[in-house]
Amino acid sequence: METKQTTDIKQIKTELTRFMMSYKFALDEMNTKISILMQEFQRLHDYNPIEHVKSRIKTPESIMKKVYRKGYEMSLPSIRENVRDIAGIRITCSFISDIYQISEMLQNQKDITVIECKDYIKNPKPNGYESLHLILQIPIFMSDRVEDVYVEIQIRTIAMDFWASLEHKIYYKYDKDVPAELIQELKEAADSVSQLDEKMENINRKISQYKENDEFDDSLIDLMFNNERFNFPEDFITQLIKLEEYMEH
Repeated sequence: METKQTTDIKQIKTELTRFMMSYKFALDEMNTKISILMQEFQRLHDYNPIEHVKSRIKTPESIMKKVYRKGYEMSLPSIRENVRDIAGIRITCSFISDIYQISEMLQNQKDITVIECKDYIKNPKPNGYESLHLILQIPIFMSDRVEDVYVEIQIRTIAMDFWASLEHKIYYKYDKDVPAELIQELKEAADSVSQLDEKMENINRKISQYKENDEFDDSLIDLMFNNERFNFPEDFITQLIKLEEYMEH
């Protein structure tokens, strides 16, 4: 026969497991949404604005440290409500315009609630850090309940990500006591990163304008899907265009 203590321990274990699983499921849900966007862009627009996607769940130790540091109540409901970056996704893009495009597409999805948006690109941190941070909330459908789970999304360019990674390594190496000269060099590097992103954005804009002015290419009647090429007769494409023009009028 189980003692009350044994029963309580089992109940706590179940609650903790359900608590952590909800964040795992939230990441699965968001990663699926992002994957769909990536595939859609690759198939329909011949361009994928997303270069890399990384996701992580904070460890229990990291969660506890934040709870103590912020002075939150030590309970699962309090942690669920106040620690909103337990589930995190970092999206890396090529260009700044990609960042805002992806952000808008995610925010427009009906099952996503935007809780907070911090734009460190338009308003960089004093140390030069740039990124777009979103706190989103999505419903997770469990077997016996629906839970609304917070997910933090960070969207940045490759250059921004490289700088942030370097800064993190330096602060870790010096245990946050970084020499003033290194802090200054990091800030100068951040300014260079910002200028580089602006130059690359201008180049990308010119390339896009060139593509828009380019003539019709016969390859447009080839469709790639699931690594298979489907060829449509040019007459078929012409008829579709005429039908679409007719429907518009």
